[in-house]
Amino acid sequence: MRLLTLVIYIVFILIITSCTDALIGDEGKLDEDIYLNYQTVTSLELPFDEEWYVVNGGKTHKEGAHHFTSRGVGERYAIDFLIVVDTVLSNGAIRKIHFSGNWRKNENHYCFGKRLNAPGNGKIIEVVNNIDDNQPGTINRDQPGGNYIIIDHLNGETSILAHLKKGSIIVSVGDTVVKGQEVGKAGNSGASDTPHLHYQLQGTSGRLGGLGLPSQFLNYYKNDVLTERDEPIRGQEVRKNN
Repeated sequence: MRLLTLVIYIVFILIITSCTDALIGDEGKLDEDIYLNYQTVTSLELPFDEEWYVVNGGKTHKEGAHHFTSRGVGERYAIDFLIVVDTVLSNGAIRKIHFSGNWRKNENHYCFGKRLNAPGNGKIIEVVNNIDDNQPGTINRDQPGGNYIIIDHLNGETSILAHLKKGSIIVSVGDTVVKGQEVGKAGNSGASDTPHLHYQLQGTSGRLGGLGLPSQFLNYYKNDVLTERDEPIRGQEVRKNN
């Protein structure tokens, strides 16, 4: 049982630091970016129906592992979400665990296959839907976004939902979507070593790797406290105010 506890702890630490990109700096300093205080134009809501956990997100290096990544500024301010369950370990400690049983199987991860929604109104401008999901613990560096969609909010902002489940995306390029509309399911494709949702807001570029922007979501709970407008940060459990 001690070995199981150690494995669970190691896996959870790995997803914090490497589920999408290698963190270069982790000091608790604010990002020196002219967009640090950017106010989101799009009326955004969380892109899922249940309570999810923020693995990466925030404006300091410690909160957001995407601040200084090997791929530059495109993923700055991006947020990683997954689902966790409070689990009692053999030593009596309670940990937030994101899977049950064999962690090397995608279907044992709580968020795998969960419904994902459009976070705001817009038009689908890019879709990839045919990338195999990785076995947890491995990544696909050749196709880092995996299966993803890009939504143009038609106001200078676009949303990207990445690492989706193969074949799960139900929208096509040119489709108009409304906030809350189902678009696909959470997966583990691309540069992802555990099932999760990678979300980022960026300037209108029509491609991955555009100018990353802070994203404020409206009317949601963070750690059971209702907020009208805020940015999710690492360690919070968040859900929509339905």
